Amino acid sequence: MMHQAGPEAAHKLLDFVNASPTPFHAVRAASARLEKAGFQKVKEQDEWEKDLKPGGKYYFTRFVPPPSAHVVCTLLKPNQSALLAFTIPQGWQPGAGVSIVATHVDSPYLRVRPVSKKSKSGYLQVGVETYGGGIWHSWFDRDLSLAGRVVIADKSGNFQSKLIKIERPLLRVPTLAIHLDRLSGDNFKFNTETEFVPILGLVESQLNSKQGENKDKPKATSIQENHHPALLSLLANELSVAPEYIHDFELHLYDVQPSVLGGLNEEFVFSPRLDNQFSSFAAVEAISTFASSASFNVLEGNVNCIALFNHEEIGSVSTSGAESSLIPSLLQRLSPAPAAHGRSVARSFLVSADMGHAVHPNFRDKHEENHAPMVNGGVVIKTNAKQRYASDAIGSFVVKKLIEKKGGPVQEYEVRNDMACGSTVGPMLSKLGVRTVDVGCAMLSMHSIRETAGSHDVQYAIDLFTSFFEGFSELDKTLTVE
Repeated sequence: MMHQAGPEAAHKLLDFVNASPTPFHAVRAASARLEKAGFQKVKEQDEWEKDLKPGGKYYFTRFVPPPSAHVVCTLLKPNQSALLAFTIPQGWQPGAGVSIVATHVDSPYLRVRPVSKKSKSGYLQVGVETYGGGIWHSWFDRDLSLAGRVVIADKSGNFQSKLIKIERPLLRVPTLAIHLDRLSGDNFKFNTETEFVPILGLVESQLNSKQGENKDKPKATSIQENHHPALLSLLANELSVAPEYIHDFELHLYDVQPSVLGGLNEEFVFSPRLDNQFSSFAAVEAISTFASSASFNVLEGNVNCIALFNHEEIGSVSTSGAESSLIPSLLQRLSPAPAAHGRSVARSFLVSADMGHAVHPNFRDKHEENHAPMVNGGVVIKTNAKQRYASDAIGSFVVKKLIEKKGGPVQEYEVRNDMACGSTVGPMLSKLGVRTVDVGCAMLSMHSIRETAGSHDVQYAIDLFTSFFEGFSELDKTLTVE
């Protein structure tokens, strides 16, 4: 294979994103990297806190059942939808702080509806629901496929949830030819319910289907009547089961075009889902590298932690979102006594890592003139007086000192007064009483099906998080706040 140009960390990011068309796949990829670094998987329902050891490395994932298989899924093992990993320092005692990097692994996408079977004008179509605030026009005329998780039965009557990723183009949302809508070239508008339905194939492909031969009333857990037989057969073939063994699924549409480096000097990352798999990858890579280093076995101070949440794009209110019990539960289980828990919260610090908006050369006036981050300009500290970001002067100083230790650049972002400001998991997690700062790396085309970030910024993000894990506790000792 020819040598690939561009930063090594950026190529690792490409591999991560290409393996992660859904949050479930992203958590699986993160789990694999953590296990390679020696992390031990624990289960939330077990009393793992009794077995913690200095120098220990642990992680767990949280299970969220597919939308309509709640009874079935009580029989399943925990699946991937959110992840929390942490390391125990030498000399650890309850009451120690926790140094947390919090990110999210979800992005805007289209999800197959529970009853997806549609047909019109000779085409087989698949009903979809929009998730998050996507730039939906960017999804037209793309080569789309399916990925997610499927609940299947085996011949012994047991059930399991399996991840699936179909790696060939299956679906497309075609635009209407400009000859049939002369205004679309200047003013492209569409109805996301009626004019945004993907095509799967032609009706004639199902003329020989055996669907409907059995007129018996279907069981409640049967989905055979809800979806095109050809779609169920495709899934069954991928999973090596009969279609009737499929009892439910949660499938996302994704663009099969892989993530790549681009630009004259490979300075760009062209990719889907950079918001926020970019930050999630950097967090996983940083804690994995740190936990494999020689310094890990001698450093004392805070527990180091990463939290990869789901559902940030729709408000984080879920069992796997940032508003869930994931971080409060960790803090409580590490320091269960009230006094120890209070000390732990006061000693903790959280870096909320989410992508930021790079200045756009064609829309320069969308940024405040002195707060216009550049791609490959280093980590961006995000500030907002209305607390849409949780950063304050103390948190910003801490981040700058940590970046300084690695020799990296830093940028500032604050929104214009005449524009609304987005938000992150930072403000909602700061309600726990943990000191919080919001950071990210600059990117273009956020929430498009294809986004653009900087290939050198990947290492800058990893360096900040590594510096945080290595040095926050010592830095915090030198900081007095009146």
